[in-house]
Amino acid sequence: MRLIDKTAATVDYVHLPLNEDVIAFAGYYTPESEVRRPFRGRKVLYVTGHVVVEATCAGGNCASTNYWYAIVAGYVVDWQYRENEARRPVTLTEPISDRETRREIEAIILDNEAVTMVDFR
Repeated sequence: MRLIDKTAATVDYVHLPLNEDVIAFAGYYTPESEVRRPFRGRKVLYVTGHVVVEATCAGGNCASTNYWYAIVAGYVVDWQYRENEARRPVTLTEPISDRETRREIEAIILDNEAVTMVDFR
């Protein structure tokens, strides 16, 4: 039996298939890896991947643009504790809202991953 801190705000994170394109407005993105990185006695879950914007236009010039990203889901509270209706694994996470903690995690990710941007859920 796992004890979960019910006082903290938690959010379900639905795991996406890795290395499969997800169609999005004006392009697609591809989750490439999931990382559980130790941080201050806890585990931070983030996903790295890449996004392609197929048509960006400025001043009449249109081009395709690529970005490599990391999205931080939050602290892992309960790893893959259930499956959703689509049979995808779901992890219970605690979002990271403290600005200084976010800056510190962002710096760690930028130092260790080949990404150009870090976003927090």
